[in-house]
Amino acid sequence: MIPQLEHACDIVAQLSAPHEMGEAPGGTRRIIPIVGGTVTGPLLQGRILNVGADWQTVTANGVAQLDARYAIETPDGAVIEVISRGIRDASPEVAARIAAGEQVPLSEYYMRTAIRLECGAPAYDWVNRSLFLATGGKVGSTVSLSVYRVA
Repeated sequence: MIPQLEHACDIVAQLSAPHEMGEAPGGTRRIIPIVGGTVTGPLLQGRILNVGADWQTVTANGVAQLDARYAIETPDGAVIEVISRGIRDASPEVAARIAAGEQVPLSEYYMRTAIRLECGAPAYDWVNRSLFLATGGKVGSTVSLSVYRVA
């Protein structure tokens, strides 16, 4: 059976300035705080809490390995943990444009993440038993993701 994708939500995560760690054995490391944002969509809504970060590694070939953890608070007060791991692949020229805050069309680079959600509130138990995939990109001080539940 071929899995189907069901649109779950759109996330716009607000970022603050990265903390540059420099060169490490695996590549150039940085921590990018996730300080807020919105979640809108047919399956999930809420706001992003100021409790997360993307622990990013950019490898020698320019691929950014994304490792983000943050939390969503739903309108009814439930807190959902987000664990998002993925990659962003862009040419050096496109990566420089993204870093400068330019709105680069998503067709010019590849950014995909695999997302796991976890929540203790009974109304959101379904997220504990679902896998999610996202596509998106960085625009200025935000990251926008379209999130899909794998059905």
